[in-house]
Amino acid sequence: MPSTPSTELQTFPNPASKRDYVIAFDCPEFTCICPITGQPDFATIRIRYVPDALCVELKSLKLYLWSYRDAGAFHEAVTNKILDDIVKATNPRAVRVEGAFLVRGGITTTVIATHGNAEALR
Repeated sequence: MPSTPSTELQTFPNPASKRDYVIAFDCPEFTCICPITGQPDFATIRIRYVPDALCVELKSLKLYLWSYRDAGAFHEAVTNKILDDIVKATNPRAVRVEGAFLVRGGITTTVIATHGNAEALR
């Protein structure tokens, strides 16, 4: 049975919750739609976080990012929404979300949003 996009991030218990460690996700196939032109925007979404009690489940992250494929959204809004949803789902100690969007009209855009003490998550 094929998977379908989902706006829900699922979690699982952190197996090392007493230790600070970084989980890094690189998602180079992210797409959304420009709300002005209707053309696709392509990006690499980089997520770095220090989990607390919960971790993001990978398949749900894939389906969550897929849910943006046909959604119209500005780069700034998408990056901050991803951050907000990760914080809501996992309440991490720190998180950094970077949206590195490919060239559009001769300009690349990188949006970085953070929560908590995200300095170590570069």
